[in-house]
Amino acid sequence: MAIGIVLGLLFALLMAAGIVVFFLGTKKTSKLPRGNGRTPAVETTNKPLWKILRWAGLGAGVLFALLLFFIPGSFHTVNAGEIAVVKHLGDIKSVRTAGTYFDFWITEEYEVYDAKVQTLDIRDNAYSLDAQTMDICMTVQYQIDTSKVKEIATTYGSLEALSAKIRSVSIERAKSVLSSDSAMKIIETRESVSPKVETAIKSAISESYYVTINTAVLTNIDFSDAFEQTVEQKMIAEQQQLQAQYEAEKAKIEAEAAAQVAKIKAEAELSVAKLAAEARIAAAQGDAKAQVEIAKAEARATKLKSLEVARMLGFEVIKVSEEVKNDDGTIVEAEYEIKFDGASDEKIAVIAEYLKYIEYLSKWNGELPDVITGDSATIMIPMPGTTVGQ
Repeated sequence: MAIGIVLGLLFALLMAAGIVVFFLGTKKTSKLPRGNGRTPAVETTNKPLWKILRWAGLGAGVLFALLLFFIPGSFHTVNAGEIAVVKHLGDIKSVRTAGTYFDFWITEEYEVYDAKVQTLDIRDNAYSLDAQTMDICMTVQYQIDTSKVKEIATTYGSLEALSAKIRSVSIERAKSVLSSDSAMKIIETRESVSPKVETAIKSAISESYYVTINTAVLTNIDFSDAFEQTVEQKMIAEQQQLQAQYEAEKAKIEAEAAAQVAKIKAEAELSVAKLAAEARIAAAQGDAKAQVEIAKAEARATKLKSLEVARMLGFEVIKVSEEVKNDDGTIVEAEYEIKFDGASDEKIAVIAEYLKYIEYLSKWNGELPDVITGDSATIMIPMPGTTVGQ
C-alpha cells in the first residue's frame, strides 16, 4: 500500500507537469497584434519547437494519468496476522499471506481475513427449566483455520458473516444448557454451568465452521428482581435454620461437657473421699496393729514374769526347746516347762493366778495360750513378730 501511494504521488506530479508544459506551449505560440492594429500579427517565439513540447506535455500528462489510474491500486499489502483470498474476476485464484503483492486491481480482488483470535461479547436472555427468565452474558473467542480460508470465503463470504453464525449457535447452545436445569439448581451449581456451556458450544461448532473455539465463558447470569428477592429470603431462612441448629448443637455440646465435668468432679470427690477413708482405715488398722503388738509384748513379758515367779517359789523351770526362725520369716517360740512335783497347793495357786492373768492378756487375738496342766505346765511364749498359737 505504501508503494502504491508513493507511485500515485509521483504519477500525479508528472501528469501535472505535462499539463503545465502543454498550456505553456499554447501561450508561446499565440500571435500578438501590432501597435497600430493594421499589420498582421508576428510569432514571438520558435513555433515548431513549442508546438512539439506542447503535444509532448499533453501526451505525458495523459500517460501518467493512465498510470495513476492503473498502477498504485494494483499494489496490495497483507499485514501480519491476516490472510487474503485473491479473486480473479470473481473466481478464487489464490491465497496470500503477510507481504506486499502486485495484482491488477481491475481483474484481481483481495478479501482480507483477520487470522488473529476473535472475541465475541454476547448478551441475550434465556429461560430455566422452571420458566424463570435470566439475562446472560458470554464471551466467545475463536480463531479461523487459515488452511480453510478458501472454504470460508466460499461458504460465508466474509468474516462478519462467519462471526454472526458463531454468535447465533453460541446463544442457542447456551439457552439449551440453561433450560435443562431449574433456576435454583443453576444458582447452586453456578460454577459448573459455564463449563457445560463451553462444551456444548465447542461440540456444536464443528469442523464445518472452519474455526477453532478457544474459550466460551458464561460471564454473568441475572435473574429477575422478584426471583432474586425470593432466593435471598430463602437463603436468609436457611441461614437462620443453620444458626438455630448450630445453637442447639452448641447447647448440647455444652450440656454434655458440663455433665462430663460434673461426672469427673464427682468421681474425683468420690476418689478423694475413698482415699481419705482408706487413709483413716489404714490409720485405724495401724493403731490396732500397734495395740496388738503392745498386747503381744505385754503378754510375753507377763509370761516371762510368771516363769520368774515360778523360779522364785522354788519350782523348776526347764527350757524344752529353743526358738526357731523358719524359712518364711516366722519364729517358733521357745518352750518352757514348770515342774510341780512336791509343790504345795498354795504355790500352785499363785502360779495359776499368773497363768489366768496371762490368759486374760492373750485374749487380744481371740486365742488362748497353749497351757498343759498336770504334774507340770507347758507355756508357749510368743516372740516379737509372731502370733500366739503358731
